[in-house]
Amino acid sequence: QVRLVESGGGLVQPGGSLRLSCAASGIIFSIFDMRWYRQAPGKQRELVAVITYGGSINYADSVNGRFTISRDNAKNTVYLQMDSLKAEDTAVYFCNAMYYNTDYWGQGTQVTVSS
Repeated sequence: QVRLVESGGGLVQPGGSLRLSCAASGIIFSIFDMRWYRQAPGKQRELVAVITYGGSINYADSVNGRFTISRDNAKNTVYLQMDSLKAEDTAVYFCNAMYYNTDYWGQGTQVTVSS
């Protein structure tokens, strides 16, 4: 059974930081491209960051320079370090694992940026 379990969300003040984790099980983690998406209320889900199985990284323009994606294949875990958080970063953050036509999703973790 494949599971992606996100953790690390919460309430943080503007300018603060959070680190999200996504622990995967039931897949050969090292061959999957890993992505973080987010969905704010009333908005479509958007891609935030990607780290490929080979370690290539891309970010959405809105988070470039503030967020850092990384992976630890030994722990089957992908991370999203979020710094200089803004109110507009408030959303449910989802982890996605993709290998060719196969992809899996986590249940999401809420991030709220508010004073």
